[in-house]
Amino acid sequence: MNLRLVLPGVALVLLLAGCTSVPPAAPARAPALPAPVEFWLDLTAGEEATDSEVIDDLATAGAIFVGEAHTIARHHAIQLDLLQKLFLKKVPLVLCLEQLEARDQPAVDRYSRRETDFATFAGEIDWPKKWNNYADYRALCEFARAHRIPIRALNAPAATIRAVSRGGGLAKLPPDLRAQLPAEIFTDDPAYERLLNLELAKHMALDPAKLRPVFEAQVARDETMAAQIVAARRHLAPPDEPRTAFVVLGAGHMRFGFGTADRVRRRDSGIVERLVLMTESGQANVTADQKAQTRDITITHADYRALERRPADYVRVLPRTAAPTLPPGHPPIP
Repeated sequence: MNLRLVLPGVALVLLLAGCTSVPPAAPARAPALPAPVEFWLDLTAGEEATDSEVIDDLATAGAIFVGEAHTIARHHAIQLDLLQKLFLKKVPLVLCLEQLEARDQPAVDRYSRRETDFATFAGEIDWPKKWNNYADYRALCEFARAHRIPIRALNAPAATIRAVSRGGGLAKLPPDLRAQLPAEIFTDDPAYERLLNLELAKHMALDPAKLRPVFEAQVARDETMAAQIVAARRHLAPPDEPRTAFVVLGAGHMRFGFGTADRVRRRDSGIVERLVLMTESGQANVTADQKAQTRDITITHADYRALERRPADYVRVLPRTAAPTLPPGHPPIP
C-alpha cells in the first residue's frame, strides 16, 4: 500500500525536476572566417594598397599596362573601374587595345566620332570573327567614346602573325607581309625568350624546334603594339603634353616588364610606366578542348627569380573561386 503512494510522488518529483533543469550547453563553434575580399598588393612595397593610393600613383605614369586573362569577366570590370577613376582625376587618356588591329583604325575613329554605333563598328571590322569575346570590351569602348577619350587599335594583322609563327620566323616572311610590321623588330631578348619557352611547354603539341618562330611572332606583335602606343600618346595631344596610354592587353605581353612594355621604353626612353596584373584565382574559363591540348608544368621560383624583375607594380588579388565537386558521371556545370 505504501508503495502505491510513494511511486506517484517519485514520478511527480522527477517530472518537476525535468521541467526545471537547464539544458546542456551547445558545443562551442569555431569563429566564422571573414568573407574573402579583393585588395590591391603593391609589389614594390610588399604591402596592401588602397584604391586611392593606386589611382594616385597610376596618374603619374605615361603608360599604364593592364594585363589580363582575356576571358575573366572580373578583369574587364577592374579595367573599366581604373579607366573611370583616372578620367575623374582629369588624366588625359588614350585607350589602347590589343584586341583591335591597327589597320582597322579608320573604323575605330568613326566609332569614336559617334558616326557609327558599337554593333555597326564591330561588324565593319569583323570583330566577332577576329576576337570571339569582343563584347567584353564594349563597356571600355563605350565609356571612352562617351567621354571623348581616343581609342587606339594596337595589334598586327592576325594572318601576318600566324605567317611568322608557322612559316619559319621573320626572315621567311614574304615582303608584302613584312611591310605590315614595324621596320625595327629586335628579337635578341634572351630573358624574355627563356620565359616564353618555359610557359609554352604546357602546350603538348608544340614542337621544340618551332619555339623560335613562335617567339618571333610574339615579338612582332609586341613591336607593332609598342609603335602604336608611342604614336597614340602624341596623337591629338600638345607636343609637350602626351596623353597617358591606358593599355589593355594579355598579361603575357607585359609581365615582368617584358614584351610590349620593354619595346615602348626603347622607343620612348623617358617614359614612366606602371604594370598592373590581376590574379586568376580559379576564375579562368578553360574549355575541355583547350584543356586537352595542354599539360601540367611547373615553373619554379628559381626560374622567376632568375629574371631579376618583379612581375608588376600592382596586383589586384581576387577571391579564389573553388571548382564545384560533382558526383561521378554528373555533367559539367558551365
